[in-house]
Amino acid sequence: MDILIWIVVFVATFLGMEFMAWFTHKYIMHGFLWVLHKDHHLKDHKSWWERNDLFFVFYAVVSMYFFMVAEFQFAVAIGAGIAGYGLAYFLVHDIFIHQRFKLFRKANHWYAKGIRRAHKIHHKHLGKEDSECFGMLIPPKRFLKNNK
Repeated sequence: MDILIWIVVFVATFLGMEFMAWFTHKYIMHGFLWVLHKDHHLKDHKSWWERNDLFFVFYAVVSMYFFMVAEFQFAVAIGAGIAGYGLAYFLVHDIFIHQRFKLFRKANHWYAKGIRRAHKIHHKHLGKEDSECFGMLIPPKRFLKNNK
């Protein structure tokens, strides 16, 4: 029974991270920490590293905290859920969408197309205002409808 609870905590944390990513992206990255996020939208640099990557580092540190320091029963499951979401985010956002590594270039699944379209709409606006589609793994339904 314990393993089932660990799995539920992991999955709940993973799914909760989609909300955290949306909230952080909309209200923090496009808010008071725009100074760290704007290089991701403007591409006014030649470096592979972006200041925006500090958000990924922040969540990696939070995940490591749950693995290494937190001393309660499901801390490791929470840390693993955060790390799992971080891996999914990296694969979808950095590799699949932005092609920081040239992989998954020919993915034409309806879900993949929906994620790409939603992210393209998000990047349509170069400033911090007027953006939409702040989540990563759950795009608005309108981007999934005509992709099947």
